[in-house]
Amino acid sequence: MAGQNTLTFTDATFDQEVLNADIPVLVDFWAEWCGPCRMMSPTVDAFANEHVGKVKVGKLNVDDNAHTAARYNIRGIPTLLLFKGGRIVEQRVGAVGKSELQKMVEGHI
Repeated sequence: MAGQNTLTFTDATFDQEVLNADIPVLVDFWAEWCGPCRMMSPTVDAFANEHVGKVKVGKLNVDDNAHTAARYNIRGIPTLLLFKGGRIVEQRVGAVGKSELQKMVEGHI
């Protein structure tokens, strides 16, 4: 459930791919059974395609990667976290549109 420029993050790769990234990273915490998550998927993929090289965009399945979901206290999905320099700088819970994703990253790229 990821587009051409949308990465897949896991418990094993999260620190290297997200926390140690040299550009901001937008992480979509989702699950296969989540209707709003599936609804948002094309928006996240389109956003990733439009921001190649400026923002790393990826998804983390909370069912398959419970350790990372618990680490960031993810209680509702979809949850979007924007990391910069290994720290959370923006957060949104619930389905959002592309304009809201743009607002999240403005000032961080």
